[in-house]
Amino acid sequence: MEIRLKPVREQVIVITGASSGIGLATARLAARRGARVVLAARDEENLRRIVADIRAAGGDAVYALADTSSQEQVLGIAETALREYGGFDTWINNAAVSIYGRLDETPVEDERRLFDVNYWGMVHGTLAALPHLKRSGGSLINVASVVSDRALPLQGHYSASKHAVKAFSDALRMELEHEGAPVSVSIIKPGSIDTPFPRHARNLMEYEPTLPAPVYRPETVADAILYCAAHRRRSLTVGGGGRMMGMAGMLAPRATDRGFEGTMWSQQQKDERTRPGRRDALYQPPLEEAHTRGDYEGRVRRTSAYTKATMRPGATALAVGLLAGLGLALAGRAGLLGAPGWRRDDELFDIEEEEFRTVEVQPGDEVGARAGDLDATASELEMPSDDYALRGVETLPSGDYGFRAGADQAY
Repeated sequence: MEIRLKPVREQVIVITGASSGIGLATARLAARRGARVVLAARDEENLRRIVADIRAAGGDAVYALADTSSQEQVLGIAETALREYGGFDTWINNAAVSIYGRLDETPVEDERRLFDVNYWGMVHGTLAALPHLKRSGGSLINVASVVSDRALPLQGHYSASKHAVKAFSDALRMELEHEGAPVSVSIIKPGSIDTPFPRHARNLMEYEPTLPAPVYRPETVADAILYCAAHRRRSLTVGGGGRMMGMAGMLAPRATDRGFEGTMWSQQQKDERTRPGRRDALYQPPLEEAHTRGDYEGRVRRTSAYTKATMRPGATALAVGLLAGLGLALAGRAGLLGAPGWRRDDELFDIEEEEFRTVEVQPGDEVGARAGDLDATASELEMPSDDYALRGVETLPSGDYGFRAGADQAY
């Protein structure tokens, strides 16, 4: 059956984890674009306030109180959407929690709780959404992370849960396609985003947690999510920095390990010691008003040229190719990844905020981005699978890195 996705302005969109960060930014943007929005989260006071603000601005929104680790409560989200709007067109599984700390120092009950929210919450949302989406068609969007492709130390359990989200989504997509169901399944992979994420995470480290650079605004992710609500896309990485990290890990995994071992302890910790009695959101909603933005102390990039380009096939191809080439160059130069000043100086990613002239590219055209033996094309930068050998990578590190054209097509 053909998959037909409506414009965002004609949709009913369900969003879990909608009381802060990426979820809140997506709900507000969707409402501004004319969608009717169902917000779901654990924090009823903030949900009431957010819905009131959306309505006051002329939008249409309702909320459902739910902890996504409970399948019964997640079914209640679907019931709310059916009762209030007669159905929904896009379901976004976004709710997540995190733990900063060593794997061997994390209590097992906390590890299970993280998976209950991040993985099982996504499963519960998917199972609640599929009966309606199979009947009426629409989009299922699972918010994973760049750590779905490349794990980070000190966030090992979070990385593992996001690997699971990606694997589940890929398997589900194949099953739905085999069935002929009219459902698009997309994975969103944000890089470091300036949200309350570190503040809400459980922290087992000596110092307060933070995000590794480069860091982007949550509205950049919201825009990508809503793009996938209206367009069939297998996956979309938000932020050139995250894409480079994944490419480096694929092309030079051991060198990337060494680079992370030299940088990720300092990049994920502030100079401030962990506050006594610090409250997190692992088991309960945070005790604060709803915010999209966090308290990242460094530079926050207002946009990502890479992500914009991947949402415009055939346009800004030169910029995308250059970013891909830089990612491969980074993978082959572990000294750069591990340089002492890399945490403070992320000027390599300044290209992300530049505006580039539009370059129209036909399928198969080369865009001239080279790193060693790289020949990148505009359509290759989002791989439809992790089986890179099948994408044309035959030998590493000295072989031809010319990925086969067409890898970034819709499906």
